[in-house]
Amino acid sequence: MKKFFALTAASVAALAATPALAQAPQGQRVEALVGYDVVKVDLDAAGKYKDEGAVYGVGAGYDFALSNGASLGVDVEATDSTVKDSNAAGTLKAGRDLYAGGRVSFPLGADGSNVYLKGGYTNARFTADNGLVKASENLDGYRLGAGAQFALSGKAYVGGEYRFSDYESDVTRHQVALNVGTRF
Repeated sequence: MKKFFALTAASVAALAATPALAQAPQGQRVEALVGYDVVKVDLDAAGKYKDEGAVYGVGAGYDFALSNGASLGVDVEATDSTVKDSNAAGTLKAGRDLYAGGRVSFPLGADGSNVYLKGGYTNARFTADNGLVKASENLDGYRLGAGAQFALSGKAYVGGEYRFSDYESDVTRHQVALNVGTRF
């Protein structure tokens, strides 16, 4: 975690010297995302559970330009996952994940490309089924992430993002997502 914060501080310092022609991202945006999802559960004496799959979903947000060098934004997102593990004891499945948080963005150039750091609240649903009983539980947590968006034509963009989520009950999640979206 110390490495993440050191990298974040170095990135912010480097981006503070952004050229004056670069415009901070602003306005509404919507996007679709797909990526790689790894869920880890620490079961204490029973060991650790780890499985991987795909994450997919939609997101939306709004960015407020502070100056030519930065903008603050709000994000909401709804995703689902294909992470599912079955053994003799039953099946454990990662389900929908809802996220709401904030982000700070820095322009990369005059074309509308940017990099950003994000953080906020996340709530994920996990389901266990042993053949006799099926139970679902929602786990609260926080998410930290970093990403970049590269302008295509018009207001369209494509990007990538790494996210780390830490939930109750010793459940963590690492995701790498690609997104495509548009600004209004």
